[in-house]
Amino acid sequence: MPRGSRRGHHGPSTKQPVNLTGAWEVFKTIWPYLWEFRARMGFAFILLVMAKLATVTMPWALKHIVDGLDRTQQQLIAVPVLMLVFYGVLRFSAVFFSEARDAVFSRVTERAMRRMVLRVFRHLHALELEFHLSRQTGGISRDIDRGGNGFGFLMRMLVFNIVPTLIELALVAGILLINFSAWYALIILFSVGTYIYFTVVTTEWRNRFVREMNQLDSATNTRAIDSLLNYETVKYFNNEAFEAEQYDQNLARWESARLKTRLTLMLLNSGQALIIAAGMVLLLWLAASDVVSGEMTLGSLVMINAYILQLFMPLNFLGMVYREVRRALTDIENMFALLKKSPGVSDPPGAQPLKVSQGAIEFRNVNFSYHPERPIIRDLSFRVEPGQKVAIVGPSGAGKSTLARLLFRFYDLNSGEILIDGQPISAVTQLSLRKAIGVVPQDTVLFNDTLFSNVAYGRPEAEPEEVEEAIQMANLDAFIRALPEGNQTRVGERGLKVSGGEKQRVAIARVILKRPPILLFDEATSALDSATEQAILGALNNLAKHHTSLVIAHRLSTVADADQILVMDQGEIVERGTHLQLLALNGRYAQMWRLQRDYDEQPKDVSH
Repeated sequence: MPRGSRRGHHGPSTKQPVNLTGAWEVFKTIWPYLWEFRARMGFAFILLVMAKLATVTMPWALKHIVDGLDRTQQQLIAVPVLMLVFYGVLRFSAVFFSEARDAVFSRVTERAMRRMVLRVFRHLHALELEFHLSRQTGGISRDIDRGGNGFGFLMRMLVFNIVPTLIELALVAGILLINFSAWYALIILFSVGTYIYFTVVTTEWRNRFVREMNQLDSATNTRAIDSLLNYETVKYFNNEAFEAEQYDQNLARWESARLKTRLTLMLLNSGQALIIAAGMVLLLWLAASDVVSGEMTLGSLVMINAYILQLFMPLNFLGMVYREVRRALTDIENMFALLKKSPGVSDPPGAQPLKVSQGAIEFRNVNFSYHPERPIIRDLSFRVEPGQKVAIVGPSGAGKSTLARLLFRFYDLNSGEILIDGQPISAVTQLSLRKAIGVVPQDTVLFNDTLFSNVAYGRPEAEPEEVEEAIQMANLDAFIRALPEGNQTRVGERGLKVSGGEKQRVAIARVILKRPPILLFDEATSALDSATEQAILGALNNLAKHHTSLVIAHRLSTVADADQILVMDQGEIVERGTHLQLLALNGRYAQMWRLQRDYDEQPKDVSH
């Protein structure tokens, strides 16, 4: 295995190009977004037809202009003058109706794209925690970005290129068939058919090179984002050169794949140009022969030549459009694949909002495992009375943090029930459940925004005065006053510009602002030094007053005042009671207490 391949890739942008069935599925998914604007779409189509009628009439007007100037036709000079004016009106009309069509339809495309991408974004937030723990943000972001752009491109090409070209092709073939020999229409149809067949077959062949390039593009982007998000870790281990080497290896593979796509594109474009050139030569040779034999006027020759140029020039562009439409369909399918991921945790039919009157919490015979072969929680039962502070302690891997995730319903239970005021949390809406619980986590992640905005995130609709009050109650105001930009100071990516203690104060301020009846502290001070921990504990204790609190703790000294302490080991409660009761029991808790006390009292070597 090559060095650096230990980072997994969870498959964004690895889907095969969509076939006809997949394309139909894409259009069925897109259609409701477009149907909302059906009146606007109908008006845009009328403008499209008017623009094409003006376009195909121009060569006819040009024919009469030339014939009017041809002395052998003995036409009056007034005729070409009128036709010149008419020709100018047609050219203006073709441009005007095309621009009007673009203006009318652009609202449809932009609004549909906005709603579709928003739906994907909301769906990602509705997916379970397990998906987000295993995701790779760079690849997913790339899928959404390419899918949205692909949708916009697909709509523009269909409305502004493919459909207009097909309408023009039908009109030109009909005009030539009615006015001239059937050979003209047959040559055009044969050339177009050959062109389309060659384009489809060759594009399908080169799609594997395009797909490989897209996959490497996503992998390269994911690697770069992963490395930059873990900037500090890279620095800790002096791995700047290693990261650059890995990134360059991905870029080298992407470069090779991109070169293949360029070479195959050259082959495709050359073949298309050959087919078009052959068709144009045949048509002009046939038209020139008819002029020489007297079966056709010089104006008719000019008209046919104009139709050929008018038809084959957009047809040449249509080859590129087909390739890009195939790519756009694949990108859209990749984005829609995210929508096909069903949430592992969902509200049951008819779920009602949680009604919290007292805030009692009960775990009743709870069993849970992330994987069937490895149980995490085993037949666990306990109750937190309204207003009580219950602490959960135990060694790493005992299942403490899993209880917090289960209470917040990030996962569903294998068996048993969790109840709040007698209501099973699996029977109420997730939104109301999570609204009732305020969490202060061990690792508070801040958005790359101002301190004020990060606190206000606890309740975005809160008034500025309420945010300031929450900042003061969390003892964060002194820190903010010391900053040159005050509460408008930006905290950096993931809050890297703020210390651990200040991050926890922001987390506390958020929960204060949220005003939930139930509080959950998930090892909220375990990553802090003793001095900072004591300062934070005061704010936590003030926050916990008159609230039902569940505290998951690493340091036992922080929960000695709890109404009840539960000692967990291997997913089970092995001891329960108050601090003094557990010490008197002289069991697992007492042993943990002595070990932590001895460690805290041990003299620290500060000579280095």
